[in-house]
Order: sequence, then structure tokens, then C-alpha cells
Amino acid sequence: MQVDAMLQGTRISELAAEARGREAAGYDGLWSYEAAHDPFLPLIPVAEHTERLTVGTAIAVAFARNPMSMAYVAHDVQVHSEGRFLLGLGSQVKPHIERRFQMPWGHPAPRMREYVQAMRAIWAAWDEGERLNFRGDFYSHTLMTPFFSPEPSPWGPPKVYLAAVGEHMTRVAGEVCDGLQPHAFTTPRYLRERTLPLVQEGLAASGRTLGDFSISFSGFVVTGRTEEEMAAAATGTREQIAFYASTPSYRPVLDLHGWGDLGVELNALSRGTDADRWRKMGELIDDEVLGTFAVVAEPEAVGPALLERYGDIVDRFTFYAPYAHDETAFAPALEVLRKAG
Repeated sequence: MQVDAMLQGTRISELAAEARGREAAGYDGLWSYEAAHDPFLPLIPVAEHTERLTVGTAIAVAFARNPMSMAYVAHDVQVHSEGRFLLGLGSQVKPHIERRFQMPWGHPAPRMREYVQAMRAIWAAWDEGERLNFRGDFYSHTLMTPFFSPEPSPWGPPKVYLAAVGEHMTRVAGEVCDGLQPHAFTTPRYLRERTLPLVQEGLAASGRTLGDFSISFSGFVVTGRTEEEMAAAATGTREQIAFYASTPSYRPVLDLHGWGDLGVELNALSRGTDADRWRKMGELIDDEVLGTFAVVAEPEAVGPALLERYGDIVDRFTFYAPYAHDETAFAPALEVLRKAG
């Protein structure tokens, strides 16, 4: 199992040192994400100042761009990183696509399938000299001249990962992508009983198996070296789980475990005006729920616990620790997971 981390720095000048430190610590990759900053720009200094780290987006918003603009930037990062780039895509939700990005929305799963297919056609035009003639229901790309064609990538196109929560998007990931980025609000049981069968349906449609596919998962971990640190870690993680659990679209995960009523209660609280509601929501996440979504263990026990939960289905793992913590607390788990890989 390869072990990755999320970029913490936001200033470009900070990222080279952070990247070198992560590589020296033994991490395999660094992910950026699209929130308050561009997801691609930080990966340039990370790739430039490391030798083996994979760089990736977890995620870049696909529908904020068209396939051509995404293909260009992904090609450039792939070349700059000498083949170490993973393009993680996500759809975002309708209000953000329409009201923040002013881009079209509709039929997200079929649109995403076509989006990835269009990018692959564009990369084939650049890397293999194929004539660009992609015509779909949502995107058409039929013009590419030598002046606008970058040099072929010696490393081929980047691998494409897709963030998916719902049934249809998960199936699309298996059908047209190289990997899946499940949402952190996922349990081992949900991964095995709901997510993997859908991925396998998509893979079967494209003539592939799980051996041709990667699953990169950012999982909750509650750890600390003292009772006080453990308690603070549990509190922060409970509140983050409660935040996700209050979202109606994530309800199927709760329903599988018989906790649907908890989601309804959390949603009602989240829509209220109580300034202290987020803390109160976290208090509704009892030990059983916490332990189902998160590995709760002292640092030396985290690695074996993660392997037991995910070792047979996840090949890239990122520690998700939504609380103040010392990064060195993950060093024992990092060693265990990388040896297992």
C-alpha cells in the first residue's frame, strides 16, 4: 500500500520545503485539492523539488473546465513531473458549477464519462498523432492543428482518478478511469458491499478487472500519544463525521448501518441557528459510529488496524486527521503500510 499526504502549505514559496520533507519521511505522493486555491499550480514546485513523489489532484473540479482546457494543464503537469502525475477529478455540485463557475450542469454521470473520453481523444491526438474527431452529446472536439499541439508526452497521458459517491458516478469510474477516490465518509462495509460491485460493473463494461484499477482512499484516523491528544483527536473527528453525515446525499452510507435517523437529526441541527450546533452535532457521534468510520488507535497500532480494514482493497492511503496533530505520530503507520506494499 502506498501512503500519500495532502499538501498543507498554500504559499508557493512554502511548497518545495514541504515536498522535500514528505519525500524524506517516506511518503509516496502528495495531493492538492481545489478549494480556495488552484489545484494544479502547487504541483509544479512539488514535482520540481522531488525525485520520486507522485503528485496529484484530489480533486480538480472537472465541470469548471472543458475537456480541452483540462487536457492541456494535465499534459503539462505530466511532462513537468516526468510521468508522476495523477489527475483526480470530481464533479462538484450543481450550485457551484452554475453559480460559482458559470458552467453548464446536467446529467453529471454521463457527462463525466464523456468528459474523460474526450480528454483521452485529445491526448491521443497529441501523443499518438491520431486525428481529433470526438463528437458526443455534451462535448465535441474536432479541431487540432500542429501550432496548438504540444510535444508528445514521453510518459504517455496521466492516469485519471474519479471521486465518486453515488451509484452512477462510481460505475463511470470503473468504466473509463484508472482509479477511484472514494469519499472519506465511507466505511469498510460500504466499500465492499456497495462501492466495489459498482466499480466492477464498470470495469466489466470496459473489459478490465480490479487488477487494472487503483483505489486511493483518504480515511479517518484518530490517534495521539497521550489521553488528552486522543480525546482531542476523537472530538475533531466526531465533528467532521457529523458534518458529512448531515448531508442528505451521503445518507446511503448511514442507511447501510441502520443509522438513517442519525442523518435526519444531524441535518436538522445543521440547518438551525444555534452557534454551538457543530459541537452538539459531534456529540451525537457515539463510539460505535466513530469506530466504524475511523481507526481509533495509538500510533503504533494504527498501521496494523488500517491494513486489517483496507489492505485487500486500497492501494493508496492518505491519513485524514481533522484535528491539530503532530505529523510524526503517523510515522509508525507509514512504515507498516509501506512495508506491506
